[in-house]
Amino acid sequence: MHNVLLTPEALASVGLDLARYNELVGEVYDGALEPKRMALALKSFLKLFDANLVTLILRVPDQPDTGVMIIVGDFETAENVRYMTYPQTNTPFANQPLDHVFTVDDIMSSAEWEHNVYFKMFCGPHDVYHLMGADISTPDGGKLRLRITRPKRAANFSASDRALCTGLLPHLRRASQLHNLLDRSESLSELYSQAISRLSVATLVLDESGSVLQINPVAEEILARSDGLKLVGGRLEATYPSDNRELQRLIRSAFDPDAPKSAEAMSVTRPSGLVNLGVVVESIPSLDWAEEKGQPAALVYIRDASSKSLASEVVTKQLFNLTKAETALAMELANGLSLEEAAEALNIRRNTARAHLRSIFSKTGVRRQTELVRIMLNSVVALGKPRLTLKAADKVRVPPPQLAVSMYRQA
Repeated sequence: MHNVLLTPEALASVGLDLARYNELVGEVYDGALEPKRMALALKSFLKLFDANLVTLILRVPDQPDTGVMIIVGDFETAENVRYMTYPQTNTPFANQPLDHVFTVDDIMSSAEWEHNVYFKMFCGPHDVYHLMGADISTPDGGKLRLRITRPKRAANFSASDRALCTGLLPHLRRASQLHNLLDRSESLSELYSQAISRLSVATLVLDESGSVLQINPVAEEILARSDGLKLVGGRLEATYPSDNRELQRLIRSAFDPDAPKSAEAMSVTRPSGLVNLGVVVESIPSLDWAEEKGQPAALVYIRDASSKSLASEVVTKQLFNLTKAETALAMELANGLSLEEAAEALNIRRNTARAHLRSIFSKTGVRRQTELVRIMLNSVVALGKPRLTLKAADKVRVPPPQLAVSMYRQA
């Protein structure tokens, strides 16, 4: 797609100066961060083109007639981002040349448009008559559909309107690409974070001042006990002074540009007498083009060797071809219980537990309980999503659908 040079004269012909045009382009790029911000840019389009509706249509993969729409204008509601049926197979604007601005007049006459089934069903009832649009290509082979409309009583779109719309297409395309890159990075980061949590590793992200920016659920649980480590004024501290001095030294070292960038570790004593907490502090390499404050600068890993495994019951069963009863026993053994303790915890007879253990040995190919625990802890079972207990599930709130995740994904 070729960039269109919009001169000050061309902008003035549509009542736009260079400063306002720059603001408009900035709004488009802000829209790469989330759909609500893109809706603000579309509201500017609405005013700029004296339109009654502006819609950005984004098709959901594997659902050709359903799309995420960012829509602003006369039948706008409290939500600008919505899932709606988009009957693209019936629209007369399908299969238009990519990155080319078109209007209804390019495709059919006014009489043909007024008698068109699509107009009668979808456009006429919403006072949509004049339409200007473009199908915008994306680097991954996808497509965005921009539609700008006016009522019949308004003037048709002019050559200046088309030129301005053409000039905005590259910015919408790049905003789409930026959104995809950010979204995929965030999705991978979330998956890695979940995997770390399932391995019972607590993580804290610190900024350059040592303040905690992010904390995962495992770290929240460990710090809530205040058993060796705690948060004081938003900063990580150890209970005992000697441990705290060493912890602060590791954190400062992670921020020091001249210090070695290898991770450093320490053991933190717990007042409860339980086995010490293991702590690793590692600097986060910065690729920022400009210096910024409050950005991730160091990562702290904490491991509580006495904590229970978060192994997935389903994955354990599938991985070793165990029965439900055998899976339950194997997981209790992996959590450090003896066979007798596991039998009591599961409310089964010792002889039954021994029979299950013999079957587990046969299926996993091990001969000793210590070997079983080792292969359980070193396998991928912890990477499956653990089943929540009723108590934990009660605390979970289901978030609303994250439309931003699929906002610019194209089939």
